[in-house]
Amino acid sequence: MNAGGHVVLSFSGGKDSVLALGRLRSAVPPASVTLLTTVTRAYGRVSIHGLRHRLLRTQARALEVPLELLVLPPVCPNALYEERFGRRLDRHAVRGVRAVAFGDLFLADLRAYRERLVRAHGLAALFPLWGEETRGLARGFLAAGYRAVVVAVDTTRLGADAVGREYDAEFLAALPPHVDPCGENGEFHTFVYDGPGFRHPVHFRRGVRVHRDGRFVFQDLCEAPA
Repeated sequence: MNAGGHVVLSFSGGKDSVLALGRLRSAVPPASVTLLTTVTRAYGRVSIHGLRHRLLRTQARALEVPLELLVLPPVCPNALYEERFGRRLDRHAVRGVRAVAFGDLFLADLRAYRERLVRAHGLAALFPLWGEETRGLARGFLAAGYRAVVVAVDTTRLGADAVGREYDAEFLAALPPHVDPCGENGEFHTFVYDGPGFRHPVHFRRGVRVHRDGRFVFQDLCEAPA
């Protein structure tokens, strides 16, 4: 992976995003990274993960990396997403950005889609974690000292009691065999609050759990004083 120069990283605040950021920063030559996160306008939360955007901003400050938000409506057709995402990429391309990075691991159809989308705007697509064995990646994440909490669960794939738990060795050991340890199939999503690259931990408290669409359950996280 040649990540030198300025790279935009599609960022959720979760473990794969944070690991991808670490890989970009440690590449030779290292990349200068800007984070780009999609946020749902009506709720002020990270799309899919349900994380409050203020907590995401606190995380970005702790990681000492600039963050941009791409605000989308609650109901967003894919064509509208592509149009707005593309306009943002064009703006970065004018500023000298030549690549966009993603934390995807093994979903080939998703990678192909992202590559088509990015290359339509004259940019390269980078996948710093691509092809790594996910159980080893998860264990390496914990061994490196990262700390994360599960913030969203698809209850058709994993029990609702998983939400709000620490993403730790005990959590991994309890996962059913059909659930990917990195949640790559959308089984669960995380928020990373401490670890390598953090200037200080992100302090938060657990709020209410929210069920939506009879399928997804979210753990609300609120900012807390240090």
